[in-house]
Amino acid sequence: MARAATTTDAFNAVAEPRRRQILDLLSRGERPVNDLVALLGLPQPLVSKHLRVLRQVGLVAVRDVGRQRVYSLNGEPLKPIHDWVKAYEESWSRRFDRLDVVLEVLQSKEDSHGSDSD
Repeated sequence: MARAATTTDAFNAVAEPRRRQILDLLSRGERPVNDLVALLGLPQPLVSKHLRVLRQVGLVAVRDVGRQRVYSLNGEPLKPIHDWVKAYEESWSRRFDRLDVVLEVLQSKEDSHGSDSD
């Protein structure tokens, strides 16, 4: 099966680690493209390419401030990813709760055996 284009949805867009780094930086507040270039240590054309993909799926917005382009995060398109991961989070939480019970039982057995040898 062919891989979907990175511009089709947020899942594909955030599959690329550099784009996730950009989103992390923008989660702290809006930034001009030159700040992103400096913080990421990447060439400006590469950062612009990633920003274009993020813009196409609606994850970032851009506005002109004088001669600068300032980018900001739009978290709404991340909601489907959050919803999808949440189901797994609930499953893992249940598993960890069961593991806690097993560990408590093992610890109490170990404590009772340790007191027998005293």
